Amino acid sequence: MTRVEPDVVADAWADAQAAAARAGVEVRILAPAEAPAAAALLERLWAVPVVEAPLMVALAHCGGYVAGAFRDGRLVGVCVGLLARPHGEAMHSHVAGVLPEEAGGGVGTAMKLHQRAWCLDEGLTRLTWTFDPLVVRNAMFNTRRLGAELTDYLVDFYGRMTDGVNAGQGSDRMVATWHLDAPLPRGDTGEVPAASSVPTASSAVAHEALGIGPGERPETRPVPADAEAVVLCVPADIEDLRRRDPAVAAAWRPAFRDAIRPLLAGGWHVTSVAREGRYRLERR
Repeated sequence: MTRVEPDVVADAWADAQAAAARAGVEVRILAPAEAPAAAALLERLWAVPVVEAPLMVALAHCGGYVAGAFRDGRLVGVCVGLLARPHGEAMHSHVAGVLPEEAGGGVGTAMKLHQRAWCLDEGLTRLTWTFDPLVVRNAMFNTRRLGAELTDYLVDFYGRMTDGVNAGQGSDRMVATWHLDAPLPRGDTGEVPAASSVPTASSAVAHEALGIGPGERPETRPVPADAEAVVLCVPADIEDLRRRDPAVAAAWRPAFRDAIRPLLAGGWHVTSVAREGRYRLERR
């Protein structure tokens, strides 16, 4: 395990407690007897079993992270993580979910900051997880609120998925990497408006290599050799588009994949994500 300075750990716990207070919840490690309720909450969200109760108990027993958020004694959110490589330094957050009626209330932030503090207390300084990059609100949460970097793109990571959230959408994922011992940038409320560990965007004019064309379909353009910054546009609300026009929504998966993978492989990195669905990348 990495030795983390005591004041860094103390500050992380203070951040976690403040986030929980703002959200009006208590976040804590779950007891084995609470695993069935946690498994049921995740199954309610995804409409299939996600992490079954016995596996939660085993993960916690082996040093993993199994926590819940409670409002007035009622379980409203669950987060599950497992130890990862490099051993003794990292954790991978496999799943986190919050009841729909709690969305937007800060419960997700409270859970992630609790996970951050717990990891630092255990000597773990890196947390990774995967997410669907077409869901802009998730990209915004990961980069702007938490301060994670987007470090890799994984093609069809989970294979064919049949749950109530991802069925028929493919399972390409981006990897978020959070350096937990980096200070959290402060907004007026203590939340993260722009990540300190994420590369800062320059003032260079960006070339739009992926845009939104007629009928909300993707339009690709070649990247000039001398481009200093690139923007990849995606629908601001892909979930709404999936309901309205599944065929058009499905076209965005390969379009974004084909646009971002060569850039990442060529040394470009994501410097910002905008609410309207704009990924900005710059050369390292």
